[in-house]
Amino acid sequence: MAPDLQKALGADIRLLGNLLGQAIRRLAGDAAFDLEEEVRAAAKELRANPSPQAARALRDRIGTLDVPALRGLIRAFSVFFDLINLAEQQARVRTLRHRAAKPDAPHAETAEAALKQIAGRGVGLDELADHLGRALVVPVFTAHPSEARRRSVLEKLATVAHALDDLEYGLPTPAERDAAMGAVAEEVESLWLTDAVRSNRPSVLDEVRQVLGLVETRLLDVVPQVYRKLEAAIARVYPDAHAVVPPFLRFGSWIGGDRDGHPNVTHNVTADAIRLQQETILRHYLHRVDVLGRKLSHSTPFVKFGQPLVDSIAADTTHFPNVTKGKGHELYRLKCRLIAEKLHRTLDYVKAPVEWGTRASQPPAGVYVGQAELLADLAVIADDLRRAGAISTADGAIRDFIRLVEVFGVHLLKLDLRQHSGRHESATDEVLKAAGVRVNYAKLSPDERFDVLAKELESTRPLIPARLTFSDETTEVIRTFRTMAAILDQRCPEALGTYIISSTTDAAHLLEVLLFAREAGLFRPAEGVSLIDIVPLFEALEPLRTGGKIVAKLLALPIYRKQLELRESVQEVMIGYSDSNKESGFLQSAWALYRAQVEITELGKKSGVTIQFFHGRGGAVGRGGGPANYAILAQPRGTVDGRLRITEQGEMIADRYGHPAIAERHLEQVLNAVLRTSFPGDADSPDPAWLSAVDALAESARQHYRKLVYDTPEFLTYFEQATCIGEIAELKIGSRPARRSATSSIEQLRAIPWVFSWMQSRHTLPGWYGLGTAVNQFLETHPKGLEMLREMYARWPFWRTLIDNAQMILAKADLVIARLYADLVGDQKLAAQIYGRIEAEYRASADAVCRITGQTALLERSPVLKTSIEQRNPYVDPLSFIQLVLLSRLRANGAGRDELVTAVLESINGIASGLKNTG
Repeated sequence: MAPDLQKALGADIRLLGNLLGQAIRRLAGDAAFDLEEEVRAAAKELRANPSPQAARALRDRIGTLDVPALRGLIRAFSVFFDLINLAEQQARVRTLRHRAAKPDAPHAETAEAALKQIAGRGVGLDELADHLGRALVVPVFTAHPSEARRRSVLEKLATVAHALDDLEYGLPTPAERDAAMGAVAEEVESLWLTDAVRSNRPSVLDEVRQVLGLVETRLLDVVPQVYRKLEAAIARVYPDAHAVVPPFLRFGSWIGGDRDGHPNVTHNVTADAIRLQQETILRHYLHRVDVLGRKLSHSTPFVKFGQPLVDSIAADTTHFPNVTKGKGHELYRLKCRLIAEKLHRTLDYVKAPVEWGTRASQPPAGVYVGQAELLADLAVIADDLRRAGAISTADGAIRDFIRLVEVFGVHLLKLDLRQHSGRHESATDEVLKAAGVRVNYAKLSPDERFDVLAKELESTRPLIPARLTFSDETTEVIRTFRTMAAILDQRCPEALGTYIISSTTDAAHLLEVLLFAREAGLFRPAEGVSLIDIVPLFEALEPLRTGGKIVAKLLALPIYRKQLELRESVQEVMIGYSDSNKESGFLQSAWALYRAQVEITELGKKSGVTIQFFHGRGGAVGRGGGPANYAILAQPRGTVDGRLRITEQGEMIADRYGHPAIAERHLEQVLNAVLRTSFPGDADSPDPAWLSAVDALAESARQHYRKLVYDTPEFLTYFEQATCIGEIAELKIGSRPARRSATSSIEQLRAIPWVFSWMQSRHTLPGWYGLGTAVNQFLETHPKGLEMLREMYARWPFWRTLIDNAQMILAKADLVIARLYADLVGDQKLAAQIYGRIEAEYRASADAVCRITGQTALLERSPVLKTSIEQRNPYVDPLSFIQLVLLSRLRANGAGRDELVTAVLESINGIASGLKNTG
């Protein structure tokens, strides 16, 4: 970061910190402020001169404080971190504006930089246009519970950011400056007085509303600009081009559709989620068309309106006769009023419930069912403007409006549905029994199930009656598919995305879903109709290794090939990063995902089927996180080819989309990476020797990881007592339970709280454990191994990204504090044994990273990130010490348990904000 930009960041931090200090003095008193300063100074001294003895001394000092004093400290440091994060966000925006002011060479990681690179590789305009016509890039928002901050807090921070923007870029008068400063002070004070912990767990629809608020206030303004910048970049790189980029960048959601292990996501909730999405986008369009109508004051005799516009208005007049009165000379405005009336009528229409079995013969007249009619209405205005020579107007607000409708339709986000394969298995068993199919489906082998289902799918007989008399679980499965059919028929044919089967382990799991789809009318092969894309989710190590065989078996089945032909011969495959990491460690997980993509892509090419991957990444490295563009660049050659979907989870949604400039930058980085991976250079292919090397490294890392996590009986005790995993379950940050069942085991624990708890205790184990031992074992058997690993780091994006992600998460660990969490374990002999193994592996892993990267210390070549972590640590450390004290008191079952629980949950929020990582 340039010195002047660093200076501006420091000024923002001082401003916000001073305002917070003033609020604390005014609202909590001088004693509270002085205590915070005392603890902060002690923590900074500990960082300057670290030692286990000094750490325990600070913990003991904090241990003398009562719970109200501890909660005051938690609040002070937590609000400070929210403000620090905001200041860093503003610094990123400032940097982006600084770069944009220099329009010479394209900046790194922009769409233009990617276009220049691929043009240099000989890619012509026709090839690029053909590629964009086939491309599909879909960020998918999920409600995974890793956003610890309340919506109220996020809204206040957004208000502060807006005021800071006004101060810096708005050229304010003295009075306006005072008003903006007053707004910042007001929100900082309000943050101090706002409860950081949710009093109630959010409902599924609360989570829907939270993401829709961000989409409406950020994404809907950003997306047209992203497309405009891409089209302008194409025009600069290919000067003869008149590029109109197709709408290949779209957006999806899981919120309200993900029912895997989530009993609160029912068919009615899914229908309600669609309704909320439609209401949001239709209200936004009403605002847009109102603004557009005020702009389009063109009138006769200055404009000779074309016949297509006149005919379109005449057709609408039959449904809205009162609208056309008095506007005969301003036909663009008149058409906008008619569009508004249709949007109002559509808004009323989508509020009614959907019902399967009552196929809508026709929606009410003047209702937009799908995007085609709305696009046609807008296009007739735009085309007439161009015909009349009003080119600037045609390229203005209406062009952006059309782009929004192309991307978001009248549904906003395509809603995916996900369910566990076990639910389909049990439902299929019950349905077949009731239908008189003489097989004991539940006891058949996977191959036998596959044969039974293949036979049933070739049959035309119905299996499920209209009136359902099955168990509640099976009835809910059936109603889910029926609701999908009703939504597509009665609301919007573009409203739904894919149907994802979690824990897919055999091909029969996809045929079960295809059977339920047929019974609901989603798959009608005799009519040449399929309205569903069925997606296997390979998560654990074994399914990742056998995923190719599963896909091959499906592609060899005629009825399934028919399903694919009806869906443009595209088979999407989702790969999960979280469960494989928890099961096998981060190195083996990453490598299994890499290998699986290569195998399945080759299979698709041989079969004439396009394979499209959906990457289920989390925010933390232990769940496949890290910079999104680097992750895309690290994918195997030929596996992206312009088509991929990626999850945007939890705290990463606000981080990547919370400010318009950062949202635009993030999307442009994604497009840059997709373009570059879709047109790889010759040097992008890994050496076969490198593949063999990672085979060996991954297996060594897996064995070492499992030896600790699964083969050491005492490890579970250490995990439960040396982290706050039990308390995280009480933190109401998401609507889904932390465990898949009530069983206390690593296997049943969801990946998010697994990673979350290790981050909180400063071990950060899921993001690196096993790497050091694997590298050391490899070097023992390969004399020139270090030279190879360094060459891999220099030339292979996969390996470089993996090492850099491990480096970042190693740098966020703190073994001195982690050792204090180990003190919480009742059996200290056990604690010393487990912690000793973790510490030894940490040091081996950090050393391996430094040797491979040629550094003497972690992040030596990443000074901005290194400085950020180092500057945060003295403020995170007190929160860790406070949490340690609170956990000790809570687990001693002392008096005031409710207040202790609340304080622990507040500390969890604060540490998550300080580390900028949850799960």
